[in-house]
Amino acid sequence: MVATIAFWTWNISHLVGAENTIFHPASKLELLHTRAAQLNSGLTESPAVAPDGRIYFTDMPFGKDNGMILCFDPKTRQVSDFTKDSGKSNGLTFLADGSMVSCDGADGGGRRLIRWDLKTGKGVTLADRFEGHRLNSPNDLCVDLKGRIYFTDPRYGGAEPRELEREAVYRLERDGKVIEITYEVEKPNGIVLSPDQRTLYVGDHNNGGNRLRPTDPEPKRGAMKVYAFPLDAAGRANGSRRTLVDFGRENGCDGMTVDDRGNIYLACRSLARPGLLVIDPTGRELAFVETGPRNQSGLFDDWKGIPSNVEFGIGDDAQSLYVTVDKGLHRIRAKTRGFHPHLAAK
Repeated sequence: MVATIAFWTWNISHLVGAENTIFHPASKLELLHTRAAQLNSGLTESPAVAPDGRIYFTDMPFGKDNGMILCFDPKTRQVSDFTKDSGKSNGLTFLADGSMVSCDGADGGGRRLIRWDLKTGKGVTLADRFEGHRLNSPNDLCVDLKGRIYFTDPRYGGAEPRELEREAVYRLERDGKVIEITYEVEKPNGIVLSPDQRTLYVGDHNNGGNRLRPTDPEPKRGAMKVYAFPLDAAGRANGSRRTLVDFGRENGCDGMTVDDRGNIYLACRSLARPGLLVIDPTGRELAFVETGPRNQSGLFDDWKGIPSNVEFGIGDDAQSLYVTVDKGLHRIRAKTRGFHPHLAAK
């Protein structure tokens, strides 16, 4: 069932003059799906567009319940289950051959990257270790034009022992080797490459996370920022990191995507100002879409309209921007089009 959001008045703002270059004045966020499965808490995450235009996204509960991967078809406007046991998948992306890759987290999840065959529904492990040590909790990922997979590996929850002291950004090579790209980030979350492949954008969302060892003191909240890392010809971080956005004491950015102009779309979990923030590569704000009430407080389950990730459609749906908010999937019409490496690489 498709409905228009009723609990909040969606506002679009911008700071670039009279005309908003990103969204149409009449654009509204549209609710496409809300959780139907009997799962405890958690949230929907990581919309990703398949080569046929369908939008896959994850439903990630906390605790013992299995995570799910679902699929929205823009042609029929129907949502179906891809798998009811995703290994606590969070981030999703697609490769040039049409297969899907998920980041499986901790808290009972697989703590690995899985490659899924869309026809059979079967998944195989691509990577679950770095230099012999089990990954913390792969969170989000993106693929470059050469088919290499960049991914973040923080730890936000789960009682599993940690084997890696760093919460870093890695890349899975075509030959299966995992290399470290940067650890110049406290708790890496969302990640995306610029269309020219020269810049890697990473969201640092350090909410304190969990201890490396049970005897360690409780970690303190830290950086809530968005960084730009310059990449060399080999696709490795090389040069000074730039801070594009500093959210200060507020919750920062979760997932992100880019359009074909190089603008960055950020899912901002700020309780003071939740919504979609669009910036250019210098960090200048181009547009903002509110997704929930401002100045919220209280526990996680009481939050309203907090976005987690964002992705553009393709083809006739190329100007649709899909957003996971709370436990649902939404979309809004944009003037721009996304950049999709798994299609551009062909």
